Amino acid sequence: MFRITQFMQEVLDPKPLGPKRNPPGPVVIWNLIRRCNLTCKHCYAISADKDFPNELDTNQVFEVMDNLKQFRVPVLILSGGEPLMRPDIFEIAHRAKARGFYTALSTNGTLIDEANIDRIAEVGFDYLGISIDGIEQTHDKFRRKEGSYQASMHGLRLCRDRDIKVGLRFTMTQDNAPELPQLLELMDRERVDKFYFSHLNYAGRGNKNRETDVFLQTTRWAMELLFERALADVQAGKHTEFVTGNNDADGVFLLHWVAQHYPQQAAHIRAKLAQWGGNSSGVNISNIDNQGNVHPDTMWWHYNLGNVKERPFSDIWQDTSDPIMAGLKASPRKVGGRCGECAYFDICGGNTRVRALQLSNDAWAEDPACYLTDDEIGITQQAHAEKLTVSSPHLYPWSCWPLPPHWSWPTPRHSINSIAPNVTALTGWASWARPYCRKT
Repeated sequence: MFRITQFMQEVLDPKPLGPKRNPPGPVVIWNLIRRCNLTCKHCYAISADKDFPNELDTNQVFEVMDNLKQFRVPVLILSGGEPLMRPDIFEIAHRAKARGFYTALSTNGTLIDEANIDRIAEVGFDYLGISIDGIEQTHDKFRRKEGSYQASMHGLRLCRDRDIKVGLRFTMTQDNAPELPQLLELMDRERVDKFYFSHLNYAGRGNKNRETDVFLQTTRWAMELLFERALADVQAGKHTEFVTGNNDADGVFLLHWVAQHYPQQAAHIRAKLAQWGGNSSGVNISNIDNQGNVHPDTMWWHYNLGNVKERPFSDIWQDTSDPIMAGLKASPRKVGGRCGECAYFDICGGNTRVRALQLSNDAWAEDPACYLTDDEIGITQQAHAEKLTVSSPHLYPWSCWPLPPHWSWPTPRHSINSIAPNVTALTGWASWARPYCRKT
């Protein structure tokens, strides 16, 4: 998670760089139930309105919770599916609060109503996130259920009126990107505390629908919009919070934005960003699914590290005999491609490994969702010229023609000879063209 607002506060009021403080244990996102009343296009869990077998029962949840507390896990995010469809959700939530966890609820909001708002308020959730992926018709299409927008907004208002800290969660695709400004206006109008912007990650239905992912230039536009809005709110003294997830290149892009608008603070922000360190899957972020399987994060449901019915979470999480966990916990991670050559690897940490795995079948390849140019990440043309010949364009996927199978063009294609008569021109062309590509 990238906390834009915190960095904007540092831009305006820099604080001395102190020692890096690692959390005592990982944040646990806990999918307590897979069943959901919606079938959203981007759902990593591929949830549906049906029962799923072998889910943890109440006593098993409590046993795992005790181990998490002993392991010094600070945060539990109770999720689904739709967690409010689990009959014992309030019992579990009360137990989490009583054990001293920072406890959040991740919900689609449609099941929050006058019948259960008192019980929700009584839990004392530290945060409650509601997914809103566009204005009415767009949201309903995204969620594949008519009326879901109005139901979610009703739930949001009930929570807000009970002084529960509530936030909007938005996943951007080609279908809803134009409505981002309207959602920021909605945040103001509804007096929402937090806006969580998620880049599309390639897991579950999100992977099946990855052709709807945005062009990289759209990502740049969206991030600049969020930077400007977060900065304005900090300047106005508003207590709002803007965060992003699933693309740690956001930190590097922010550094370039700061260098352009507040050059005197660029060195300070760079140091703060390096201290943040980027992607923390398998380190400070973890996931337990509905059946008790442990994953490096929520996007790794295809890969199990172990099951809490058989081994304590603490043992599973510290076991680096698993090659994926060993690679994720390595510092620095051994990532190839553009990521491995990037001058800002210490900020981003190599970004999201799942996207690399889905598109290249290699968890340690470059993440194709990086939306910065070669020049912006310090990759020189000469270095690539030494690797590339026109006769073997596959060695440099961003500066060759044709583009690799996981990229496509928004404009008519041209032959390599008409664009790149030599390798130097070819690498320069790629650096310019890359933001106008998209993943498919």
